[in-house]
Amino acid sequence: MQEKIPSVLGRALPVFLVCYRAVPQRSKTSKILGEAIRAERIKAGLSQEQLAEKADLARNYIGNIERAEYKVTVETLARIAKALNLRVSDLTRDI
Repeated sequence: MQEKIPSVLGRALPVFLVCYRAVPQRSKTSKILGEAIRAERIKAGLSQEQLAEKADLARNYIGNIERAEYKVTVETLARIAKALNLRVSDLTRDI
């Protein structure tokens, strides 16, 4: 879409509006880890909300981790593993 806006010199200058959404690149490690967390959560019969509550995290944060949109810290990974009654190594075995 192109519009004309007035300039300080009295001439109209073309303005181009460009919209884009930056999509974070997902690392293979984050993807594998997210898939492992999702599989273990489902195996435990927990929703994202229930897991988030047990791990004292936000529900949308769990979803972001499972979709590999966020990289998880070791501390957060430990909280998720504890909430699932697992060891961190159980979640990282395929990495």
